[in-house]
Amino acid sequence: MKLKLKTIAAAVMAGLSAPVFALNILVSNDDGLTSNLKALYERLKAEGHDVIISVPCSGQSGRGAAIVMYSSSTIDATNDSQITSESGCHNGVAPIGAPSVGPFTKAGFTNGDYHYVHGTPVMATMYGLDILAQQRWGKAPDLVISGPNEGQNVGHIIVSSGTVSNAQFAASRGIPAIALSAGTDTVDNSALANPNSAIVADLSITLLRELEYKAQKYGGALLPGSIALNVNFPNAVTATTPFVPTRVGSFDLYNLKFVTSPYIGLGYTLNDPRAATAAQANDESVVVANHKIAVTPMQVGYEAIYGAQVLMSNYLDGLF
Repeated sequence: MKLKLKTIAAAVMAGLSAPVFALNILVSNDDGLTSNLKALYERLKAEGHDVIISVPCSGQSGRGAAIVMYSSSTIDATNDSQITSESGCHNGVAPIGAPSVGPFTKAGFTNGDYHYVHGTPVMATMYGLDILAQQRWGKAPDLVISGPNEGQNVGHIIVSSGTVSNAQFAASRGIPAIALSAGTDTVDNSALANPNSAIVADLSITLLRELEYKAQKYGGALLPGSIALNVNFPNAVTATTPFVPTRVGSFDLYNLKFVTSPYIGLGYTLNDPRAATAAQANDESVVVANHKIAVTPMQVGYEAIYGAQVLMSNYLDGLF
């Protein structure tokens, strides 16, 4: 009897550890080949999902929703200084002179799943959706995951985030989409094996399993229509770091400004989350600072909710 119970328990645990159903997943980001990308890909594959990677050739942080290619035939450094410094794509994905889009040529990444685009993050996502997904599946993916980014995307800075813009672009096509952003302590440009990347990947699977379970239970999509997720992991994340439902809110961790000294361009300071008001306690910037994982629902694009549309229609009634 004890043996039978143990067998049943083992079967239940095996069921809990397996994916509810295998998905076709496109993964993009705005950093190119990173430890975070490699860890997430390997974890998704271990879960039984079919995964295509389509990422920028070089780091593209802060490019937001820009739709720009830096070269139209072969990779060159005309519009991309990082290409010069690394003699090609980030972390050796492809050399100068290689096609502007294509599979990774770096050893260990030539299984046909990894692809680069010498353009902005959204261009990489478009390549994945319009070319790669059609070639492999003949249709759109079941899910687009953008990231995990090397650094959090919280507060109003998300409008300039390539990581978030990838998710927004996919969601605008009606595809369930999640933006993942990890801590700045996940960078690893040598072995591409930061242990924090593996933890973020495991926690991402936990989130995905919950979405799969709910989709199966209620017979719907992975995410409700017109909603994408912005998920941020704190630095020094652990396997037991809790998930918390959050909002973008009004507290901004990053205080951006244009500076003319000591150089001309972007400058920023960090606001102290301890200065947040009680009303801002659930803002994603504050939650991440308190060492929790922020899960924020985002509307797709700039469409205002129906109530806001009615409000403005009434407010401008003399115009219409």
